[in-house]
Amino acid sequence: MSNNLSPQKRIFITGGASGFGFALANFYAQQGWRVAIGDIQEELGQQAQQTLAQNAQEVRYFHCDVTDEVDLQRVADTLLEAWGGVDLVVNNAGVAQVGAIETVSLDDWHWIININLLGVVRGCKVFTPIFKQQKQGHFINIASMAGLLDVPNMSAYNSTKAAVVSLSETLQHELAPSNIGVTVVCPSFFRTNLGNSMRSTVPNMDKTLDKLMSKSDLSADDIARQVAAAAAQKHFYVLPHATGRRIWRLKRWLPRGLYARLMQQQFAKVGGKR
Repeated sequence: MSNNLSPQKRIFITGGASGFGFALANFYAQQGWRVAIGDIQEELGQQAQQTLAQNAQEVRYFHCDVTDEVDLQRVADTLLEAWGGVDLVVNNAGVAQVGAIETVSLDDWHWIININLLGVVRGCKVFTPIFKQQKQGHFINIASMAGLLDVPNMSAYNSTKAAVVSLSETLQHELAPSNIGVTVVCPSFFRTNLGNSMRSTVPNMDKTLDKLMSKSDLSADDIARQVAAAAAQKHFYVLPHATGRRIWRLKRWLPRGLYARLMQQQFAKVGGKR
């Protein structure tokens, strides 16, 4: 099957057994790529592998915990031996944490930083030598509009996603001389399985999250197509949701005080006032 987006043919995706990671894996499988997914959910990983195999040139599933550099290195070594390398690495695995600053434990801070931020760091660290060896490669790092827009009661989540944006911006400059590209993806709420692993100190947050996700006019498949096109064209920022893009522009252009008042008013509308 031909691929009209890019000459790249080998991809590895963390958190690829479900949610957005699977949507992205399925898109590339339909383009005839060799697809490798890593996930800690063994049963879902095996199921995803069977589904993807209907279209992909080749599919591999790895039990891969992004908090363990050894796991990621094992994947990198295996793909180097089996495929001669990899063209596209998607650091997608992530979790959510919601709560006021005084209610969120430091254990939860360590938990989310280890997955959302250091999981991306490990993925970039492990695969960069392969990219440099083959003189090309591309990272897609999945952040969030939460990393650009400072929504209250989400300090831990926001901080990790903002750090992923900053890491990606830095690597864009650092890796360019080695012909390695970087794309950072910052979606707003959309229907995915992020809530399954969410930790929250806010009552009924699962219902609020479900309500916010249901309002999205974009599906995971829609966003996967946008991300693939952006990576093929070597674009850096991907902000799929129009409302998110508008608010981000307001943050960049408005005085901080005015933007802060607008955010606080908006937050109060969705139940943030206590």
